[in-house]
This record gives sequence, C-alpha cells and structure tokens, in this order.
Amino acid sequence: MATEQTFVIVGASLAGAKAAETLRTEGFEGRVVLIGEEAERPYERPMLSKEYLRGEKPAGKLYVHDEGFYADHDIELLTGTRVESFDPGAHEVTLSDGGRMPYSRLLLSTGAAPRSLSDLSLPGADLPGVRYLRRMSDSDALREAITAASRVVVIGAGWIGSEVAASARQLGAQVAVVAPGAVPLSKVLGPEVGGIYRDLHAEHGVDLHLSTRIEAIVGSGGASGVRTTGGVVIEGDLVIVGVGASPRDELARDAGLALDNGIVVDELLRTSAPDVFAAGDVASTWNSRYNKRIRLEHWANALNQGQAAARNMLGLDTAYTKLPYFYSDQYDLGMEYNGYATDWDRVVLRGDPAGREFIAFWLKDGRVLAGMNANIWDQGDNIKALVRGNAIVDADTLADPSVPLADLA
Repeated sequence: MATEQTFVIVGASLAGAKAAETLRTEGFEGRVVLIGEEAERPYERPMLSKEYLRGEKPAGKLYVHDEGFYADHDIELLTGTRVESFDPGAHEVTLSDGGRMPYSRLLLSTGAAPRSLSDLSLPGADLPGVRYLRRMSDSDALREAITAASRVVVIGAGWIGSEVAASARQLGAQVAVVAPGAVPLSKVLGPEVGGIYRDLHAEHGVDLHLSTRIEAIVGSGGASGVRTTGGVVIEGDLVIVGVGASPRDELARDAGLALDNGIVVDELLRTSAPDVFAAGDVASTWNSRYNKRIRLEHWANALNQGQAAARNMLGLDTAYTKLPYFYSDQYDLGMEYNGYATDWDRVVLRGDPAGREFIAFWLKDGRVLAGMNANIWDQGDNIKALVRGNAIVDADTLADPSVPLADLA
C-alpha cells in the first residue's frame, strides 16, 4: 500500500490504539501517527472503577499494548500532546505547540469526558474533595482518597457510580449513594432488574438515597457532604460524581462536521467530512438493527469500532454491524448485556433472580431488544441470536428455563 500516505489518529484511546494496530496488520505501509493528551500510552478503562481502583490489578494490566509495540510497528505515538484543531479542506491538524501535520486520512477517537457539576452551576461543585473518574490518574487519586475518607458519598447510580460505590465498600469505606432514579441503573435496566442491584448494594451496607436530587455540595474549605432538594444533609468528606459523560466532539464541531449526540458517522464510520472517520465513545453511529443512531461508551464498542474504522480508512468498506455489548462486575454479581433497549414494554426474567443467577430480556412488541446474563456464562451466543433474529418470541416460553434458548433463537 502507498507509503507516502499519512494516517493520523487523534485520541490515544483503546479505539485509537486498535485502529493503529489494525492499519499495520492490514498491510498499510505509510506513516501512522497516534496522538494522545495523557502522558500514558493507550490503556483500557473498565478496571479503573473496579480491580485497578481496589488495588487488585497493577497498571501493567491496563495497557492495550506492551511498551515497545508502537516503535516495533513503526507507529509514532505522541503522548502528552494536544490537537487544537484540524482543517478538513487542507487535510491538516494543528497541535498545541503550533506545529502542523498533514494527513491523508484522519480518525477521531477522542472519547468522552465526565459531566461536571460545575456545568450545572451547582453550589460547592468546585470544593476540594469532589472527585470524578475518567483517567488512570483519577483512579489512583480516588484509591488514596477512599482509603483516607471517613465516609464516601457517590452522586449517581449509573454504571460508574454503582461500580465505584461497590469498590469503595470493598475497600472498607462507609458509602452513601444519592441518585434521582428509584433504583440504580434505572434508565438502562428498568425497575425490575435495577431493583436487584438496589438490594445488592443495600445488602453490602450502602446507604441508598434513591429518588433523590441534590441542590448543593456543602462544606467550608472542603466537601463535607451534599444537601438534597428536601433539605437533608448527607455527610461525607469525599464526594464522587458519576452523572454521565459527554462526547469530546469539540474538534469536530469547530471543523464544521455534523453532530448529533457525538460525531455523526455512517455504517462505515465516515464523518460528514471527506477522509475523516470517528470511532468509540465520540461516534454517533447508524445502527441498522435498531434503525437509529447510537452512541455507546463501552469497552467493546471502542475495541471493535477502532478496528473497523482502520479498515475503512484503507478503503476495505467494512460496515460496522456489531451488536452493542457491555459488562459489569459489582461485588459477586457479574453480568453481560447484549443489545440495546431504551424503550420496552416487557421485561422477562429467566432463572433465579433471588439467587442472582438469571437472564433478563427486554421486549418490545414481542421482540427481544436486549438480553443480560447475570452469573450465567454459557448463554451469550444464544442471547445474541435472539436479539439479532428480531422475531416475535412467546414471553412465557422465554421465561421457562426448561426450554433451551438455542431452540428459541
């Protein structure tokens, strides 16, 4: 393949690292430049709220590639480097030091950033003791802060909030969780399955304040808790915020690319600008299974989209058709989720929810939109087949563990 071409990847994330790797494995012989803001080489983020946060896994387990991989594969890895802008017409990126770099094709894998309470103008949001989790350095700082804290307050009961709360309890901290939903993970799982996680956290001693909103972080000189809209003060000298994330699409916005909850891309991960692609948390991708745009902030999406984007940068025209997938581990409850459901009319449970060994299905008009296996590890492929099949399934049969899922799929 042409050696005079330069492919630039902005964002030394999992998606960016896998794209760089794939360019080489597919035989691209031109220049590959991978640019990241952090001083670290690319690493994976799921363990930051779990094993790494708890000190059970070392930093070496996080990295996407060994230290020598990039040099060995002639990939120019620029860490601690910020891209200020890019010009789609001139095919050029501008770095923070004023340097300019031409590109033949460009991949944006800039990820997402935690939503800040400061953006909501919440009083006390900038007090010392208010923390967020996104980077390895955040996890390092949180581990020390949790160990030193007398009590931890977690704002938000989504995936980050729930996993951090579980890890903090496992580290021995007293933990309170404050969230607007009636159950943890309510937007993704709904009341039936979210209730299982509510009970799980309660059994492990988490002080749950659900259906509750906050109006301020309280404290003088440092956070000492949160005040709810009902006037109740929940004490804690460490406040961890997990209220979602926003796509880091500033570069795309400034360059005039189409946006819709992230950078708009088609099934080939092409943006609205010629020779510019996007992948991972920042990409709003057309999904033909659900007939809508979906932006996902999950490990598997970054892993798979980075590889697909690289192939499409090479003109191999590989449509991205992977089924959405994510996983979570909280205490002794592990799960895998395949599919995508934001609007359903029935949840079907199969197995033993009380014993926390079960499968859950989210249905719309009798069709399985998504399925989750909890502490059951041999049914993932059957769940995927049911979701992909898009056929009407009898709910009572689906709930009957005596009927093999393979027969239904």
